[in-house]
Amino acid sequence: MLSPGSDILGLERVSALLGRLGNPERSLPPVLHVAGTNGKGSTCAFLRAAIEAAGLTAHVYTSPHLVRFNERIRLAGRLIEDDLLAALLSETLDAADGLELSFFEASTAAAFLAFSRTPADACIVEVGLGGRLDATNVIERPLVCGIASLSIDHEHFLLAPEEGTPEEPLARIAFEKAGIAKPGVPLVTHYYFEPEANWAIEDVAEKIGAPLYRTVGYESWRIKRNKKGQLSYIDEQGYAGRPKRHLLPAPQLLGEHQVENLGLAIAMLRHQSILDVPMDAIAKGIVAAIWPARLQRLGPGPLTGAREVWLDGGHNASAGEALRAHFAGRRLHLVIGMLASKNPAALTWPMRDNLASVTAVPVPTHEHHPPAAFGADIASAPDVATALLGLPDDGLPVLIAGSLYLAGDVLKTNGQPPD
Repeated sequence: MLSPGSDILGLERVSALLGRLGNPERSLPPVLHVAGTNGKGSTCAFLRAAIEAAGLTAHVYTSPHLVRFNERIRLAGRLIEDDLLAALLSETLDAADGLELSFFEASTAAAFLAFSRTPADACIVEVGLGGRLDATNVIERPLVCGIASLSIDHEHFLLAPEEGTPEEPLARIAFEKAGIAKPGVPLVTHYYFEPEANWAIEDVAEKIGAPLYRTVGYESWRIKRNKKGQLSYIDEQGYAGRPKRHLLPAPQLLGEHQVENLGLAIAMLRHQSILDVPMDAIAKGIVAAIWPARLQRLGPGPLTGAREVWLDGGHNASAGEALRAHFAGRRLHLVIGMLASKNPAALTWPMRDNLASVTAVPVPTHEHHPPAAFGADIASAPDVATALLGLPDDGLPVLIAGSLYLAGDVLKTNGQPPD
C-alpha cells in the first residue's frame, strides 16, 4: 500500500487521504510550522520547552526518529503510546487504499489524526523535506512559520528542474522552504549570507502576502552571545517600536548554531498573537530544551565506557561547519557513517584540521558510502563498537557523526534512547 523507496513530494495524495479521514489537519491546535535544512528539529525543541514552561501543552511532530517511531509524535508532552499509535496507523492505512502513499505521508496523516483528537494549546510541526511540496504543508492557516538554516541537501528532490522556480541552487532551496508561507501569517527567518537565498524568500513572502520578520540589524529581531556568555535577544515586539534587550541563559544544546536556532524559536513565539509565552518562560525553556544526537555528549555506557564521546547526526556542509566551529582548536577521532546519497566530504573537509583519525562504519540497514569515499587510507570497522575499540587510548575525544540513522543505533546500543 505504501510506495517503495524514497519519499515522493506533492500534496495530492496526502490531501486525498486526509479528506477520507475527515480533514483532521483543519482541527489542529494553533500550529507553529518550521522548515529548514539544518536546525529545524532543534528549533522545535526550543519552541516546545518554552511553551511548556509557560504552563501550556504542545503536540509535536518531528522526523526522523532515532530509536522508536513513537518519537515522531508527541501528544501534549508525552510520546504517543504503542496501542494508540497502532490504532491510528491502522485507520490511516485502511483509508489509504489505492493512493500509493509514501511512508512520510502516512505518518503525517496519522499524526494529524492524533493531534485533532487530543486537546492541547499548540501544535509544533517540523517539515519533513523541503516545504512547498512537503506533506505537512496541507496546513492551511498556521499561527506562525519559521525557516531555520539553509544548505544544499536532498538535491535529487529539491533541485529537480521545474518551470517557474529559481535556477541558482541555494535560491531554489530557499524557494522550496519558503513554500510553507501563507497569506497574512508571520514568516520568521534569518538574514542569510547568500543574497540569492534572501531574494528568493523575499519574493515568495511578497507574492503570497506573508509578513516577513528576519535578522536585519534591529529591523525585526537579533540574538547574540555577550562576553559573559549570556545571550542577548532584542526585538521591537510590544514596545511601540522601541527595541528592548532581553538577557537570557545559554542553552544546554551546544554549538553557536544552536544560538541561532534558539533566536528563531524566540522570534516565532514573539511574532504571533495567540499563545501567551512570556520571556521568563522562554528563559526557563532555554535551559530545559534537549534534542538528542545534536552535539550530544554521550554518558558512560556499554558503547562508550568512560571515554569522551560525542554524537551528532549532521551530514551536510552546514553541519560540518558547525562541528568545526564547536571543536575549534581540538584534535579528535571521527567515526563516520553516511548514506550513499550524501556528500562524503561534507564533514571531513570542514573538519580536516581537527582530525587525528577517520574510521568509516556502515549505516545499519541503509545504503552507505564505503571507506574509500572518505579518502585514501581511511580506516574501517564493521560497526561503531569495533571502531571505538580500535582507537588509541590517547585521551582525545571521539565524534560519531554522518547520519541520524547511525546516531539512533548508537543511542540504542549505549542505552540512551530518547524519551
